[in-house]
Amino acid sequence: MRSLAGVAVIVVWWSGWYRKAGIGECFGDGGGVTENQDGEGRGTDSSGWKDWQRWTEGVDWSDWRSWLQRLATTDWAATDWTSTDWTGTDQAATGRTPVDWTREQALGAPWEQAPIGGEIPLTLRAFAEDEPADRIREHLAASWPPFRQWWRGGANTRPTTAEARAKLEEHMPELIPAWQQLTAMLEHGPDGSDAGAALALWNPPPFLTGCSQAAVLPGGPALIRNYDWDYRLFDGVVARTAYTGRRVLGMLDCLWGLLDGVNDAGLAVSLTFGGRPQVGEGFGIPLVIRYVLEVCETVEEAVRVLSRVPVHMSYNVTAIDRDGRRATVYLAPDRPARVTGLAVATNHQGEVEWAPYVAAIRSVERQDYLEELLAAGTDAPGVVAACLRSPLYATRFHEGFGTLYTAEYRPADGLVRYHWPDRTWEHSLDKIDQAGVQVQLGSPARAPQP
Repeated sequence: MRSLAGVAVIVVWWSGWYRKAGIGECFGDGGGVTENQDGEGRGTDSSGWKDWQRWTEGVDWSDWRSWLQRLATTDWAATDWTSTDWTGTDQAATGRTPVDWTREQALGAPWEQAPIGGEIPLTLRAFAEDEPADRIREHLAASWPPFRQWWRGGANTRPTTAEARAKLEEHMPELIPAWQQLTAMLEHGPDGSDAGAALALWNPPPFLTGCSQAAVLPGGPALIRNYDWDYRLFDGVVARTAYTGRRVLGMLDCLWGLLDGVNDAGLAVSLTFGGRPQVGEGFGIPLVIRYVLEVCETVEEAVRVLSRVPVHMSYNVTAIDRDGRRATVYLAPDRPARVTGLAVATNHQGEVEWAPYVAAIRSVERQDYLEELLAAGTDAPGVVAACLRSPLYATRFHEGFGTLYTAEYRPADGLVRYHWPDRTWEHSLDKIDQAGVQVQLGSPARAPQP
């Protein structure tokens, strides 16, 4: 889930976001101010319908990615959203015909697009290391420079190391020993003075994510999710750790956080962005996902933790345990967590609250499709197969948005399979394939290789 120089990005959290230095290479200078269509600086306040209209008018909604980049430099934390009519019903105030954004999910969105420009090689690595040592040190050394640039360049205010530690001690004290060890690996190196604050991930810069996920019982239990994002901003590192004594296996993000994972108690968890622009005080969600897997054994325990730990933006977290209990929790910085029995999550929280965003990424359509699959009794292998084809599988890799992996977590067995149309890569809590794997994004579907 990375974002550079204040750029909010969409993925699922999201995710490998901190190689945000790549944003400057791909999209411009990476600065915190861009230009509107009328040439004005984007450092202005975007609150209210008039401002919203001014920088969305004439937007090609099928080109959602460039639009989201324009959103990204907005200081969402300083914006008052209460006066903004996202539903498009405020016709009297605007003089415009109301727009039902939930109906604007036209063809041309990323899930409908064929790959362009040939196949793209993507390399993923894996390691197993109980305590923070050489393998995570190597990962931090490679990840810290671009992450630091993103961390320092964000729109909202960064905490001091002391402030960040106090928040960890208050909300996730079990992580303090590992946090101290990881901080020591970075703080004495180049530009490591704020490493401790960044590793605590308290009040990070705003960022958005995408993705789809489902907790499946037939042929399971299994937690299945698509991670959709720019391959150039993805770390592609799977780690099996035991930082608090419990073994945890998952996909790394934000230095040592997790996009998704499973633990040795038989609990699997993953996240999606919640489809709301509000920003508040709280932790970046990848560290919360790690914390849940470090300290929880059941869905009930996970729900309790998720309900009390503050997050800085809205996210949907789906959990399933070895006994088939499942839940999706809607998290937000400005209202209490909402616990649901839903087995599916995409990028809204029940009701559509940020209509243009939800329409641009077709969140409602994807959620409806997954719910139809589960209602029909589709088993876990069937859901995996569905995730590897339209409308769930995104293919605009060269344009910065494609399905980088489909994860299939099996909490009862303590394993994960990462799927692509022509390959499957399996790990378990007992055995990690540390040789790594290279996949070809955009390759035609054929019989999967082990």
